[in-house]
Amino acid sequence: MASLATTVAGIYLPSCVYNASGPRTGSSAAMSKIAASASGGVLAKSATVESQTGNPQPRTWQSAGASLNSEGLPNSGIDYYISSQTITDTMGDNAAGKPYMVSISGKNLADNLEMLKAISAARNADSRIAGVELNLACPNVIGKPIIAYDFDQMDSVLKAVKKLGLYDDIPLGVKMPPYMDGPHFEKAASVLNKYKGMVNYAASINTVGNAFAIDTAAEMPVISSKGGFAGLSGKAVKYTALANVRKMRELLDPSIDVVGVGGVESGEDAFEMILCGAAAVQVGTCHWTEGPKCFDRICDELKTIMAEKGYSSVDDFKGKLKPWSKEGAAIARAAKKARQAKEGGASGAAAVAEGGGDIYVILTQILAIVVAVLLADKLGIVPLSI
Repeated sequence: MASLATTVAGIYLPSCVYNASGPRTGSSAAMSKIAASASGGVLAKSATVESQTGNPQPRTWQSAGASLNSEGLPNSGIDYYISSQTITDTMGDNAAGKPYMVSISGKNLADNLEMLKAISAARNADSRIAGVELNLACPNVIGKPIIAYDFDQMDSVLKAVKKLGLYDDIPLGVKMPPYMDGPHFEKAASVLNKYKGMVNYAASINTVGNAFAIDTAAEMPVISSKGGFAGLSGKAVKYTALANVRKMRELLDPSIDVVGVGGVESGEDAFEMILCGAAAVQVGTCHWTEGPKCFDRICDELKTIMAEKGYSSVDDFKGKLKPWSKEGAAIARAAKKARQAKEGGASGAAAVAEGGGDIYVILTQILAIVVAVLLADKLGIVPLSI
């Protein structure tokens, strides 16, 4: 049977698919449902020093192909997420050995450093805190820029974290925004590489900032805060996310893992992320809309794909994306043709099943007419020949 086990930043995950920080992660009650699912671990809500309610409602919006959110980091404060009681309430007996990880997104550098110190102290008392994700990519805090778009500022933040001297032994990841230009990929990777040994993974990507949707009936934005501007997520960002995962894996030092996040809704999506070099995959918007049962479905779908391709572990295909070739294109065409034939057969069978009742009614009526005519002829009521 295919195994989904992997490691990220040296942290063992029994499944390579787990939750992104954000949706359904604000409380232990919500996170316990993640822990009880097939998710490989639990990543808590991005925390601030103090609890906060976030931006005014409505601050989220859903459509078939995309989602918008401008939540503004509503959370219960760092002390809540690093408390032993919260971890116990979230993880339970944790027989599967899943990791519990925290995420932080301070309003300024001083806040981030304060929280990192608090996490280190809490981890000394409770080793169940497996790692930390430093969010330098949030686009939804009013008046605050995306830190990881200012490479000098990102460097200064990581330099200050390094100076703490606390995170050489505590797994540390950095949540990254989406990059669109080659030089930006290179600059971002060079900053992270500068701190290899402290930075253990990069999670790419956060939402695409400053998206906009309009309610045409009301002739107004669908989001109330920030003038309607919000972070774009869901299926619409998948291809940008794949590109970021691919480029980061190409540019980062091998000691820095890549975690793929953005638009993952299926086992196939997860498979593609891993092919591009992701050591693990986070699920955000799909978890938001479908709930924690999405992890069971996505993991099952990924196992099916692996079994069909003869892969027994994630390492069998991780980062092994093949270059485009004529041979590969022929394989793709054959697979598409087979899929269409299968879908056509299935839809035809479904149509018969769905409309079968009507067909049987018509056949029955025709048979009844034939029988009636034959009987009439036999009785001499209506001769069939003249």
